[in-house]
Amino acid sequence: MATVNPMEEPIGAGLAALAESLGTSSEALRLLIGSIGMLLLALSFARSNDNWSGKIAAIGWILLGLFFYLLSDYYVKLGDPVLVIMTAGALPGGLFLAWFETVGKSETSFETNQSLVWFRGMVAWSMIPYQIVYCVPYLNIAFVMMTAHSAEWMLEFVGLGSYTMGEVMVDLRDGDQVPLSEWDGSMLLLTQPLGDGGFFIPMYHSTGEEVGIGFILSCSGLQSMIIFVGAIVALQTVPWNRRIRGLLISVPTIHILNTFRNAGIVWLEVNYHNWEFLGLNMFDFSHSYAAKAASLFAMFLMAIALFDLLPELHKNIMQLLPKKLRGKSDSSTTS
Repeated sequence: MATVNPMEEPIGAGLAALAESLGTSSEALRLLIGSIGMLLLALSFARSNDNWSGKIAAIGWILLGLFFYLLSDYYVKLGDPVLVIMTAGALPGGLFLAWFETVGKSETSFETNQSLVWFRGMVAWSMIPYQIVYCVPYLNIAFVMMTAHSAEWMLEFVGLGSYTMGEVMVDLRDGDQVPLSEWDGSMLLLTQPLGDGGFFIPMYHSTGEEVGIGFILSCSGLQSMIIFVGAIVALQTVPWNRRIRGLLISVPTIHILNTFRNAGIVWLEVNYHNWEFLGLNMFDFSHSYAAKAASLFAMFLMAIALFDLLPELHKNIMQLLPKKLRGKSDSSTTS
């Protein structure tokens, strides 16, 4: 019989107990919750003119909020404060959006409601492609290999060292790590939960000495790319030629910036391995703080650059902000 530890986070512990009673893992149940939420948001976006679309979207927001919230405990263990805040706030955010979809939007303008529909599409078409990549090992490994070799080539190109990439490894749920060639899972669909590292590639110096850094899917910058993909693709009123131009500007640029980011983390870790400040080593500082701050700032600049090409994107974002934060431009859009 499943039991709940009263010292654990109650929502996560309750779902873990439910997963145990169903004979599955907590991660598998989390992925199911997230998949249902994504599909509901995609359906509500595609059928936004139907009367029931808001109620369907409300359920989707709650499930997606829960999906991300359940990751917060993992990021607490990793000591990543940025992602802890973002994932822990996902459930309250999902509940607020569910309320807004069913009650709050009756008090808002038509433009704001249309922007909310855009937001449904943005989230759905950001998350669905990412989950497909995550759950199809062939795609997952392809992105990991591209990320690892891009960082290696960048480091060698600028003369910051000579490195080689190891064999693709699989981090199993029980803590063991095996080469991909010895893994007995399906390469077409991930049917068994993996460990935190998933599929990863370790990095070595050209001498064969381990660098102590491995590349996983989260290092690929795919999350950042896919946010822009979802935001641009969901602009239904914008012609496809403009949307494609926006994608050609954003996606390659993010990949290049992410390659610099990964190369920089490797270089700092190798050259300042013994550096420590307030209990943080160089890898934790550069990966969890400096690189996160730089990435968020770069995404902010990228969005500003896209607003000139896609003013509809700016309009949708502004319509979702509280009126006091919209500035003078709000008066021209709602009058």
